[in-house]
Amino acid sequence: MGTLKKIQAFYEQLSKSERKVADIIMASPETTIHSSIATLAKISNVSEPTVNRFCRRLETKGFPDFKLHLAQSIATGTPYVNRNVEEDDTAASYTSKIFETAMACLNDVKKNIDTDHINRAVDLLSQAKRISFFGLGASASVAHDALNKFFRFNIPTVYFNDILMQRMSCINCTKGDVVVIISHTGRTISLIDVASIAKKNGATVIGITEKDSPLDKVCSFSICLNVPEDTDIYMPMASRIVQMTVIDVLVTGVTLRRGPAFRENLKKVKEAIKDSRFNKEGFNDEFSQ
Repeated sequence: MGTLKKIQAFYEQLSKSERKVADIIMASPETTIHSSIATLAKISNVSEPTVNRFCRRLETKGFPDFKLHLAQSIATGTPYVNRNVEEDDTAASYTSKIFETAMACLNDVKKNIDTDHINRAVDLLSQAKRISFFGLGASASVAHDALNKFFRFNIPTVYFNDILMQRMSCINCTKGDVVVIISHTGRTISLIDVASIAKKNGATVIGITEKDSPLDKVCSFSICLNVPEDTDIYMPMASRIVQMTVIDVLVTGVTLRRGPAFRENLKKVKEAIKDSRFNKEGFNDEFSQ
């Protein structure tokens, strides 16, 4: 059920103040999407807590989450591009929409992410004999970014976006290996197959995927990211940004877990590439001496 239809269905159950909020939203849903909670409260002549109560009545977690669901509900979008972007949008309009959607998705995932699973993943990655990152399509770029960060930890780390290489790598897995499989939908058959092979050969398999998806069910455990982005129709955008942010969270956790002595190793890595770029004054240190 769309958000506007849900408001209509719940309308009689709302309090007098909550109905004021509902009336404003139904009269101009697009204005609501671009409003702050303070603005909506002022227009509705109610308090901000009343707006939050109304949002929870609609089974959302608060105003940002409600706006995200409302936007998804009313948008027709441009197929194969973005659900919130229309064909005749100006540069200012589609720029704002893309940023707002990404920020809303990040905020929603931040509120709901299972930090116990984050902590468990950090434990396993910190102690792993070998780490593998696998993804396909848009998620492959996220897996590649993970390799770029994790190989600095002096732990053997691999990344493949070729399904045959992924399968061969998983056949060689042993106990102590950690395989991280990234998939927004969790429905990619070949990645589910790879997860099963890795588990069968003794590896711990961590999914970064949608809750209760086929991939989630086959992994040892998952960091679940329920991002409302239909990548079957639209270009992956916000989902990819959320995945990369989770990789940054895991990198930070492993770095802190390994302690100050290990950060000296990261310092050496940075110093090793220092001469590959100009300094802030525009000179290359190697040639300025």
